[in-house]
Amino acid sequence: MYGAKATINVWDPSIQVINEFSLSQLWILSGSFDGTDLNSIEAGWQVSPELYGDSRPRLFTYWTSDSYRATGCYNLLCAGFIQTNSRIAIGAAISPVSSYDGNQYDITILIWKDPKVGNWWMSFGDNTLVGYWPAELFTHLADHATMVEWGGEVVNSRTNGQHTFTQMGSGHFAEDGFGKASYFRNLQTVDTDNNLSSVQGISTLAENTNCYDIKSYYSNEWGTYFYYGGPGNNPQCP
Repeated sequence: MYGAKATINVWDPSIQVINEFSLSQLWILSGSFDGTDLNSIEAGWQVSPELYGDSRPRLFTYWTSDSYRATGCYNLLCAGFIQTNSRIAIGAAISPVSSYDGNQYDITILIWKDPKVGNWWMSFGDNTLVGYWPAELFTHLADHATMVEWGGEVVNSRTNGQHTFTQMGSGHFAEDGFGKASYFRNLQTVDTDNNLSSVQGISTLAENTNCYDIKSYYSNEWGTYFYYGGPGNNPQCP
């Protein structure tokens, strides 16, 4: 695979502890998960009080070429991602934000590999180029991706031995559906010829469905889409 795209519902999940975070993103991956050579390119929105000093959802990028060990960083905190657009700031707060049973807002992110030079480009919204990750940052991704993922992630530091109250997505479970649960829609991948095609037959995973869960669907308008997230700590997720 040579890229991925999605439209991501934007919320402002609450974070329990300052060094926890909640994010919703896409991953472009190559290499092994059980070794030290995983290459990953990531982008989406995150709420991270430690990184940004507030609780607003912010546009972010991330990369690593050695399984998150020594290389890579968020945004422009190290050399790596090269920003080419001065109007869209990496790390900028995203507004407006969706509200429960109210207006829904989303952002569209596309990451793809330039077939000529080999750099991985990111565009935001209606095909506005934001910047790129140079091919030479990577080993496996210098060629192509073997896997792409879409979804949410939180840090659970288990303060006082309890599961965190940090929310994922909207803080509501997938079953609650539109206007209540957060969504990713129009999931697409980029093929060898640089064409986008709708994703078929995705597999879904949630580490603990009592804390956060996921449900995927298909429609003509939204293509492959899913609802995901949850409240974290609750009577079923102590």
